[in-house]
Amino acid sequence: MLAALSRLPFFVLVTGVGSAAMLVPVAHALIRNETAIAKAFLLGAIVGGMLTLLLGLATRGSRTGSLARSQLSALFAAFSLLPLLFALPLLWSLPGIGLLDAWFEMLSSFTTTGATLFDSPAGIAPTFHLWRALAGWLGGMLVWVMAVSILAPLNLGGFEVRSGTVAVNRLREDSPGTRTGDSADRLARLGFRLVPVYAGLTLLLWTLLVLAGEGAFVAACHAMAVMSTSGISPIGGTHLSAAGIGTEFVMVVFLVFALTRISFSRGLLGPQSASLTGDPELRLALAVLAGVTALLAIHHGLIGIEGGHGGLPGLLTNLWGTVFTVMSFMTTTGFESRYWPGSQLVSGQNSAGLVLVGLALVGGGVATTAGGVKLLRVHALYSHGRRELERLVHPSSVGGAMTEARRIGREGAYIAWIFFMLFALSITVVMLLLALTGVQFETAMVLAVATISTTGPLAQVAAESPVSYAGLPEAAQLVLMAAMVLGRLETLALIALFSLDFWRS
Repeated sequence: MLAALSRLPFFVLVTGVGSAAMLVPVAHALIRNETAIAKAFLLGAIVGGMLTLLLGLATRGSRTGSLARSQLSALFAAFSLLPLLFALPLLWSLPGIGLLDAWFEMLSSFTTTGATLFDSPAGIAPTFHLWRALAGWLGGMLVWVMAVSILAPLNLGGFEVRSGTVAVNRLREDSPGTRTGDSADRLARLGFRLVPVYAGLTLLLWTLLVLAGEGAFVAACHAMAVMSTSGISPIGGTHLSAAGIGTEFVMVVFLVFALTRISFSRGLLGPQSASLTGDPELRLALAVLAGVTALLAIHHGLIGIEGGHGGLPGLLTNLWGTVFTVMSFMTTTGFESRYWPGSQLVSGQNSAGLVLVGLALVGGGVATTAGGVKLLRVHALYSHGRRELERLVHPSSVGGAMTEARRIGREGAYIAWIFFMLFALSITVVMLLLALTGVQFETAMVLAVATISTTGPLAQVAAESPVSYAGLPEAAQLVLMAAMVLGRLETLALIALFSLDFWRS
């Protein structure tokens, strides 16, 4: 079976999986006696199946000069064009929705951004929320597989920090270790190892959320949203959930999989000397979590005491609300704690919006579903800065004893700085394009960060007043859609995709 799948083009395989996934909303709609919705999704699955068959027949027996090149191109096509197929059931069954709106909704879901045009979740049927969550879950699964099987061999997606180089020259077929058969077998082999882990963790999280008091349907959507860091919720967010604090605690535990790849892919990327406790990404994430939580807790706590609010129970619940929200936005999930609004009311001001923007920019771990700059790149810049300060005090001192630590602090920091500049430049370009469509400066800044960091819910909590995606002009929606794809694939991957060395055979 692995051999048969390895012979299929990557885009055909992804299209087939996405088409088959439409049968899940079909079953859900039939259970709810929503025949029209079930017919729309069934027709979408049939159209997708026919498209998969035609693409498979058209590409049967074809040979490509570089499978890595075709796979990276397929990823770009999957995140930009495949949501069009996913949008067909919405277009056929949701009254008043246009093609662009449906495309925006599903592209946002599939890129795990979680930005939605539905300001009132109760205004659409639960089956559509299930499809949005499922599309985001499939996008997160694709991110896991593409990171270890496609981006890691090319030293892209954050892996360039450890290697100290971007292996664009490996994209040619005659390069050592990149033969077509080897690349295809790697994709199939790692995919079959990661998908059961991803699905099993989601099932476990769903079970724990149900045991903690969440409803089965809401728990399923939230479990898929946490594992994919899409932040998609059928009720408008976890802060509106009727369940207790136990559900938030369970989510925080599973958000660790968005902080470090060692938590789920240890052994898949070759020998790794660092353990989970010694992983620099996890240690940096915990330091950021503790530091930001302490600053916000002190700020809110002191203001609350001065204003006559307070009490130890209130401070503890506000502290937990801060921990959960900081963890959620650092992993670019975008869920708010039910106790987070309380901490804002205690302080009397919404002063944490800029902090949440910064957390989303930092992002989660390399090869995880989280977006942002990524913790490993931030760690490389921090290590380089610390080393430079040490040299100011002790010019003759020797750097880290480990070869990998020296590489991360020198070549890795150089590439991480280049990526950070490209990331900042991308945000600037998106802001300028949004400004040309008539969007105000503050709103453009929040929307640019929310889409490029794949943290769609950021628009509702970071600005002075919530920003509605539905109220944006169509031109602005097109800009944001391009920003979502850019944020999901990352700038370096797109540069490699369009470089001359990439296409030179």
